[in-house]
Amino acid sequence: MGNQVEKLTHLSYKEVPTADPTGVDRDDGPRIGVSYIFSNDDEDVEPQPPPQGPDGGGGDGLPDGGDGPPLPPPQPYDPRLHEVECSVFYRDECIYQKSFAPGSAALSTYTPENLLNKCRPGDLVEFVSQAQYPHWAVYVGNFQVVHLHRLEVSNSFLTDASQGRRGRVVNDLYRYKPLSPGAVVRNALAHVGAKERELSWRNSESFAAWCRYGKREFKIGGELRIGKQPYRLQIQLSAQRSHTLEFQSLEDLIMEKRRNDQIGRAAVLQELATHLHPAEPDEGDSYSARTTPPPGRPPAPAREEEARQAAVH
Repeated sequence: MGNQVEKLTHLSYKEVPTADPTGVDRDDGPRIGVSYIFSNDDEDVEPQPPPQGPDGGGGDGLPDGGDGPPLPPPQPYDPRLHEVECSVFYRDECIYQKSFAPGSAALSTYTPENLLNKCRPGDLVEFVSQAQYPHWAVYVGNFQVVHLHRLEVSNSFLTDASQGRRGRVVNDLYRYKPLSPGAVVRNALAHVGAKERELSWRNSESFAAWCRYGKREFKIGGELRIGKQPYRLQIQLSAQRSHTLEFQSLEDLIMEKRRNDQIGRAAVLQELATHLHPAEPDEGDSYSARTTPPPGRPPAPAREEEARQAAVH
């Protein structure tokens, strides 16, 4: 057993299964480091249907039965209110950024019908709604997307996959070099029908991003969790303050990022304020707090308090 452990600790990334540069993954059979524990973080929360009137259409703004006061109009989804502004770094390289600063990638959302006019084959699509995990898909043309949903890769019409949520094209969030649109579409279509133990991704975002970029880091067990934690999730608290979490794998970081998206910006800021109690920085100074999660332990939706303890630098 000792020799086996020694061999594992001396593996190079060349020995870890990865994606072919052409975008065709030739992985077969079990892989080193794969736990085969699947997360369906975005599959258990179904979007709530809009209130309906007596005719079932809801157009009159009355609750079922029609004997109550008119319901207030639904509040429009505002990414600045609900989403967390953040960046992801691998060592010193920024590999992902969601920013509301002027000139940053557009985060405006559209109805599914309007979104169809903006999609091109190979695009990544994100459906968003308050208090839900974002759902990612790959647009493959002919009004259809391929997405990981309820532990199965499915081919659906974009309007059906949205489940009534607003969406946007998110090709520019990750900063990896994308594969060609044709390779992205082939990656997605090649896995339609895969489910449960055939899957290599924990959530819809990891699957869609792997289709577009072909990087092993998006797969379950795609990286060896050995040594220093090279990934950092920097959460922007304000214009001059940020909080940083460190992770050993991109897979773990994505799970935490998606948890933040699901609970919403206000809850994330409240959570950090409760656990960190940072001192206010001097005027003109920037502030950054850093947290290191327990090694080898992926973030969980209901994390114990001690996992959020921070060492303030």
